[in-house]
Amino acid sequence: MKVLSIDVYHYLRGGAETVFLNTSQLLEEHGHHVSRFALKWDENMPTPYSRYFPESKDTRKGPFRAIKNIVTYFYHFEAAGKLEQLIRDERPDIAHIHLIWGQLTPSILRVLRRHKIPVVLTAHDYRIVCPAYAFRNGKGEICEKCHGTNFLHCIGGNCCRGSKPLSAMMAAEQYFRNTFFHPAKYLDGIIYVSDFCRDKHEQYMPRLRDIPSMRLYNMAMNILPEPAPRASDPYYLYLGRLSQEKGIETLIDAFARMPQLKVRIAGRGPMEAALKEKTAGLGLTNIEFLGFKSGTELEQLTAGAKALIVPSRWYENNPMTIIEAYSAGTPAIGASIGGIPEIIIDGHTGFRFESGDVDSLVNAVEKMESLDPEQYSRMQREALDFATENFSLEKYYPRLIGFYQRVIDAVK
Repeated sequence: MKVLSIDVYHYLRGGAETVFLNTSQLLEEHGHHVSRFALKWDENMPTPYSRYFPESKDTRKGPFRAIKNIVTYFYHFEAAGKLEQLIRDERPDIAHIHLIWGQLTPSILRVLRRHKIPVVLTAHDYRIVCPAYAFRNGKGEICEKCHGTNFLHCIGGNCCRGSKPLSAMMAAEQYFRNTFFHPAKYLDGIIYVSDFCRDKHEQYMPRLRDIPSMRLYNMAMNILPEPAPRASDPYYLYLGRLSQEKGIETLIDAFARMPQLKVRIAGRGPMEAALKEKTAGLGLTNIEFLGFKSGTELEQLTAGAKALIVPSRWYENNPMTIIEAYSAGTPAIGASIGGIPEIIIDGHTGFRFESGDVDSLVNAVEKMESLDPEQYSRMQREALDFATENFSLEKYYPRLIGFYQRVIDAVK
């Protein structure tokens, strides 16, 4: 099968790109021909398909750069032309899109439809129904006021980075897209990475119910045969972006009450300086900021933790951090929000707590601490078994390729 894999970025920028690149690799390992399409970025990984990549807002040059960046937020003419060239050269059987909105734009959907190429989209976030991606307003509160149609609420709520001009631009793009390139018209299949994600999309855009879809959790590239040994000096772990929606302040406030327990925080983000200042101001010595980690160092850090903590305050879909933790036999403690409750089986693969509730998080950590060695070992095993059943390549690949074939057959 010839698969055209599409994302805004061709480097490991976030969870969507991890899935984009890992899926491409998995398909190639099973003998499929995978062509890739993304924008130009200085950080891009090398690929023979980079000659087809159109300019991004960062690489675009010239006196009219700012104006072109605004235009290409709605419709990327160069992307449409470059994709046309790639399709004529590669003749793919199916296209699998990860991220395009506001970057590659729906301009590419018209090209794919013209060439009668079936299109599958993985919904990594809520951008189809929420202009600001995450159902959060400028104050960091959960917000569903737009109801999938009235995007003026995005402007009133300053939902994009607390900025009214940016929020207005995102709302305008959403109106433009739904008017001329409605997803229900241009998508032939949708992969949702959680049941929660599917429910929210179909709630606010009912027409999506008529499109073939499946729930497919993100994959783990490597699952250990047995739980990894824990570090001799026990610690809990937060792994991810240091930003408001991730709930790091809840984590710090909780461990301020448990100074005898250590937590390591790995990641970068806009709140890094403020969080460090808060920790220092409270005189906490049990909280360690490690900065950005990747590769073997990250794997060892995850495998050695007593538990991963995911204190999110937004509708997380299917966090890669939990998948990576389970793959090493590391249990998780996560907020009961979004898709997290689907993959943290309370009392079995970890514990859940109420999002934003410090007392609830403290209680969950205390439950973890109260486990005797046999109980903890059983929880490790259940986390690993959950990963094997739901995230393994052996399970993921046939589900994915089966859905591809289902979509192709439906379009014929």
